[in-house]
Amino acid sequence: MNDIKENIQTLKNWVNTGNSIVFFGGAGVSTESGIPDFRSTDGLYHQKYDYPPETILSHTFFRKKTEEFYKFYRDKMICTDAEPNITHLKLAELEEQGKLKAVITQNIDGLHQKAGSKTVYELHGSVLRNYCMKCHEFYDIGAITSSTGIPLCKCGGTIKPDVVLYEEGLDNNTINASVAAIEAADVLIVGGTSLAVYPAAGLLQYYKGNKLVLINKSATPLDSQADLLIQCPLGEVFSQL
Repeated sequence: MNDIKENIQTLKNWVNTGNSIVFFGGAGVSTESGIPDFRSTDGLYHQKYDYPPETILSHTFFRKKTEEFYKFYRDKMICTDAEPNITHLKLAELEEQGKLKAVITQNIDGLHQKAGSKTVYELHGSVLRNYCMKCHEFYDIGAITSSTGIPLCKCGGTIKPDVVLYEEGLDNNTINASVAAIEAADVLIVGGTSLAVYPAAGLLQYYKGNKLVLINKSATPLDSQADLLIQCPLGEVFSQL
């Protein structure tokens, strides 16, 4: 326990002296807001559906079984009543102080922006944005939540969430902006991610500094490369910053 205390103190010092901090986060950032993650024991991958979530959330499935996709998507991927937690709020605060330069997130819930963060790179898109596949008309989350079955555009086209499904590539502009932010970071804080999802996890290789902080409840493949490893919930750490 003392180790954790000491490590949080070290992190505090690094945050106080850092002026180009970047935060890279995964599902663990939002679980404390009540949004389920995918890989933990009670996460989505361990629940029973007619198809595994990974299959349902694939480009092929969306194309072939759109109605079935939306049944799962509305039920499990949209949490409009979720509120930012202490981690989201502290990050927004650090950005306002000019210390934090960017949040890079694998989450699609928009909670960083809801907390007040301005520079947020959403690697996997956002449930808050949707567009017609035919005429590219933009729709907000209401188009999905207030419809049943397959949401349709006024032109008759299918509305698709602006989220990156399995088999789809990440947005190049988002990747380039994320790489630039990581390369310029003096402190890189990685939190709430198993670092198992590529290409997102591969972005960490662009960090050239010596203050790589990993905060996660369970072990990750990059633990040995961290300059500071804190194995406890994010809220516990950020409430002390």
